[in-house]
Amino acid sequence: MVKKLKTNGSIKAIYSFKGELKLKRPVMGPRVPAGFPSPARDYIEGRLDLNERLINHPAATFFIYVDGYSMVGAGIYPDDLLVVDRSLEATNNKIVVAVYDGEMTIKRLRITDEGCFLCAENPDFPDIRVEQELDLIIWGVVTNVIRKV
Repeated sequence: MVKKLKTNGSIKAIYSFKGELKLKRPVMGPRVPAGFPSPARDYIEGRLDLNERLINHPAATFFIYVDGYSMVGAGIYPDDLLVVDRSLEATNNKIVVAVYDGEMTIKRLRITDEGCFLCAENPDFPDIRVEQELDLIIWGVVTNVIRKV
């Protein structure tokens, strides 16, 4: 029997990573202050593969689109794409993708003397105290946020 997961509205879509394709793009350098007008071709240092920059463990990496406002204080907004690594240990203060009591969410994991909490980064959303009688599954640790500007 497959247990169907529901989301609290913080997750829009989940995708797995396929790393066969290399996508090397030019890297500009040295670092340019915002507003500095320059011909870009004169400053190309090399090529960068975004897979190498954003993904440390390809077999354990997946992507999630965000669809909620509970993590805006951590710089995570609706329609952001999160890079999530399942191979990393979910330790105190890491942002995680979790399934708690059958509901999937993105929250900051807080472990204190008072217990374990899934904490929002927005005062409009309550923190969730993890109760021992309810299942908590950590799907992975958020390592990067990709946002369109």
